[in-house]
Amino acid sequence: MNLRKFYSILAPVDVVSIVFLLFLSALNGIFFMRVALWRELVAVNIVVIGAIVLLAWLAETKKTRLLIGLHRWYCYPIVLFVFKEIYLMVRPIHPIDYDALLISIDHWMFGVHPTQWIAQFSHPVLTEILQIAYFSYYLLFIILGVEIYRRHAIEEFDKAAFLIVYGFYLSYLGYFLLPAVGPRFILHNFASLSTELPGIFLTDTLRGIINAGESIPRNHPNPVEFVQRDVFPSGHAQLTLIVIVLAFRYNLKTRWLLTTLATLLIIGTVYLRYHYVIDLFAGAVFTWITIWTGDRIERWWDRHTKLVSKANFSKGIFRRNPFGTFGTVR
Repeated sequence: MNLRKFYSILAPVDVVSIVFLLFLSALNGIFFMRVALWRELVAVNIVVIGAIVLLAWLAETKKTRLLIGLHRWYCYPIVLFVFKEIYLMVRPIHPIDYDALLISIDHWMFGVHPTQWIAQFSHPVLTEILQIAYFSYYLLFIILGVEIYRRHAIEEFDKAAFLIVYGFYLSYLGYFLLPAVGPRFILHNFASLSTELPGIFLTDTLRGIINAGESIPRNHPNPVEFVQRDVFPSGHAQLTLIVIVLAFRYNLKTRWLLTTLATLLIIGTVYLRYHYVIDLFAGAVFTWITIWTGDRIERWWDRHTKLVSKANFSKGIFRRNPFGTFGTVR
């Protein structure tokens, strides 16, 4: 496969994922003295890159509904995979927690510790609602993606998927720059969370699932040693805001449902003691950076692939149109 043909089968999500996996592999190589599993991580990254290219090629050449769908929706598990990979990298590479800095900024802005101040409004019903909304973070992207996939052209799905995946990767960079564990460990007693902020039916179960996702062992005397350093910026705030922007950009029927869940979710990040307020502000800034740069990258990609498409068409080559549809480009 020549370079031009190889380039033509890849979607923007493929490219940004491959670039980020190569970046992580380079970091593992640079800090191989610190990252214990660097060889394994680099090897797995190479396998995943190969799988992305193979899936893109199969979807491009076979054009079956199943392969096209898999090529679009692998973006969801890939960000979860990368999230767990950086868990093994952040602390060895940057073994300093910056909670004290984030706490001081919050106190400077508000004169109080926001997670302590908001505790005066705690109630089991409110806790239950906000914990459910916080957990819905993992469903927002599916709700958004399914409606775009069903109601809009597939190239619009690809554009939305690119912005979300690109936003995730940008937030992961923040974890390397300012690792932190969050107020539930530093300003509060993590072991007392269930008694200080009790819910009703689902709160403890959802907390347990979230804790497991962040590698926190159950009933461990020192869980702060295990939790993922993923506080700054708030990926929950950043990606939730991106979801809202996309929901209104595409005029989705679910846009008000997504906005309601997102609003409760963002309130829950502080109320439930997962984040400092400065994390939310940083998440908003990262949202703007993601959309501003991401839209320009997509326009550049669109122009560039059109040039390649014209060259391919002149040679009688059939390929995917920019961002997803299939056939010749005219």
